[in-house]
Amino acid sequence: MRILICTGIFPPDIGGPATYSKLLADELPKYEIKSEVLSFGEARKFPKLIRHFVYFLKVLRRGREANIIFAQDPVSVGLPSLLAAKILGKKFILKIVGDYAWEQGMQRFGVKDLLDEFLDKKYGWRVEILRKIQKFVAKNAAIIIVPSEYLKRVIFKWGIPADKIRVVYNAVEKPRQIFSAVSRDFILSVGRLVPWKGFGTLIEIMKELPKEIKLIIIGSGPEYYNLKFKIENLKLNEQVKLIQQLPHEKSLDYFTKAKIFILNTAYEGLPHVVLEAMAYGAPVIATNVGGNPEVIKNNYNGFLVDYDNKNQLKDAILKLWSDEELRQKFADNSFKESEKFSLDKMIKETIKVLSL
Repeated sequence: MRILICTGIFPPDIGGPATYSKLLADELPKYEIKSEVLSFGEARKFPKLIRHFVYFLKVLRRGREANIIFAQDPVSVGLPSLLAAKILGKKFILKIVGDYAWEQGMQRFGVKDLLDEFLDKKYGWRVEILRKIQKFVAKNAAIIIVPSEYLKRVIFKWGIPADKIRVVYNAVEKPRQIFSAVSRDFILSVGRLVPWKGFGTLIEIMKELPKEIKLIIIGSGPEYYNLKFKIENLKLNEQVKLIQQLPHEKSLDYFTKAKIFILNTAYEGLPHVVLEAMAYGAPVIATNVGGNPEVIKNNYNGFLVDYDNKNQLKDAILKLWSDEELRQKFADNSFKESEKFSLDKMIKETIKVLSL
């Protein structure tokens, strides 16, 4: 079997799709499956629309030897990959980790509603075009892989039959050693700097926490300068550090030193960064949204809080920061839970779906 993996981002880019595509490229050959990665980065230098046509040509050329064209999103790489797969007569499989129309609507087209509300409403023509594209691509996929039961419900609401949607949990490579949750220095949050990730609220509550508690945010995205201004405006330069994109291996070093990992997000399909925090012994505070409760069980291997709820966030931080036994309990239980998200399990289940 030969697979062409079509992805929007790939290392050194940071993000779940980049990490996932790299894992597939590294692991599939061990099962005698040949894989090639085609990143949208190869076409990003061209103007908009033209870059998608250029990417389509690249898929057309490289997909000739493949049995399967496996796209990692339903629009930017999904549409050109689907069209190329149809011309080549190749099996087209799609992975969906979020609602592209909603994400672009939030970033570019004035959408204010969170995803669960968005699914039941109509918006401007640009958002609706993106919604039609992602639905068209999903309907024409042989199989759709999603990383959580929550996302399966989202895609079902697009009008896609449930039996076409398969849940395969994401995974992280386990470190060779078990990391203690004791003797750590700071709060860590990692992710794309976009409005629904709630980094602004994390920065604001630092003003109300003891000065010895430090926050490090790692990520890049359109909110970078807004967040940087907020840090300076609140005079938190000594307490909050904003680090732009790092190589993935380097960012993992921060997980080993974080006393607490926080994901204050309004939406998450399945939180890859939380899986990494769990693997590296960082106790987790996450929002009770999307796929987060499929990873974090409240008061067992972390705390679940409401999105952007400053009081709940502060209470959870202060409780974890001062309680060494609780931090270690969360870290130990996270390590037990991590079998559900093992790399071996993910690869075998993915191969089973690809072989259908």
